[in-house]
Amino acid sequence: MCDIINSDGTFQVTDTCCDGLEAYEKLKTTRYDGVVLDVNMPRMDGLQLLEQLQKDRIRATVIMVSTTTTKDADVTIRAMERGAVDFVTKPTNVIEAKGEEFKKQLLGVLSAVCATQSYNRERRITPQTKAVSAPAGTAKPVATAGHAIKSGSKIVALACSTGGPKALQSVIPYLPKNLDAPMVLVQHMPAGFTKSMADRLDEVSPIHVKEAEDGDVLMKGTVYIAPGGKHMEVKRQPDGSHRIRLNDMPAIGGLKPCANITYDSLRDCGYDQVVCVVLTGMGADGTKGIVSLARKKPVYVIAQDAASCVVYGMPKAVAEAGVVDEVVPLNDVAKSIIKNVGVK
Repeated sequence: MCDIINSDGTFQVTDTCCDGLEAYEKLKTTRYDGVVLDVNMPRMDGLQLLEQLQKDRIRATVIMVSTTTTKDADVTIRAMERGAVDFVTKPTNVIEAKGEEFKKQLLGVLSAVCATQSYNRERRITPQTKAVSAPAGTAKPVATAGHAIKSGSKIVALACSTGGPKALQSVIPYLPKNLDAPMVLVQHMPAGFTKSMADRLDEVSPIHVKEAEDGDVLMKGTVYIAPGGKHMEVKRQPDGSHRIRLNDMPAIGGLKPCANITYDSLRDCGYDQVVCVVLTGMGADGTKGIVSLARKKPVYVIAQDAASCVVYGMPKAVAEAGVVDEVVPLNDVAKSIIKNVGVK
């Protein structure tokens, strides 16, 4: 990993530590642009280090490396709750470690996280205390949207990527169990991690959260998370209900699940309005799908603001497309969702 990081002219490894305790001592006195942290280490493991940093209020931008085992996936999800901003999956052998895919993954996350930190520093952005409307000049190009529909059936469709597992901890646990809409959620993650994330969010949230299964009937007050390695669609049934359909189409732009596929599937849904939520993430997944959806259905689009994003990519793309109704800091996303769909 040091070789990979040093191979990019943007970065340089300045310190390495043999365990979490040594890392803790360095982090008490030194600020780094990024910290790459293993889960399993002697003396003090990754989770214990994050807990200690949190206890001592030591700020660090931490990216975890994790194996895809169920045990490590559970620990990685808990690491997000304790301050890690994202994770990369550890190669299973030397060939993978020296391959282009792992190099691209590691440098991609580091680049995106550091770019957003720089973006916010340059503009001296501070977290907002209230929601703001979409920036001037980004008026919606479609007539069907532009305000919240006060009545009628609704569905929430949320998309996020880099920084998403951590961000969701500030959204899903604040949604009530009687939310008057189902939610479908696409988080870019490998297979295995989405089940751990869904189980953990269900454990700490009033609303019911589950990893989506093919054939699930959408119910109000339930969050359905697309499983890693599958695309998720919403299909209207002859009786008026809606079911989850999972498909194994190829990855789109390296993404599987892909939020655009989920948004596209909602074009033919029977809901009166789709409340679209776009949180932190690299790239622009979700933008094309929302623009296409807005031509067919009334939508209300909520985007996370730059200051609270780990990576200001996906929310920026949807805002620049001119389809955002509301830009809110992360801590206000749940309130905005509740405001727009209500409780039953």
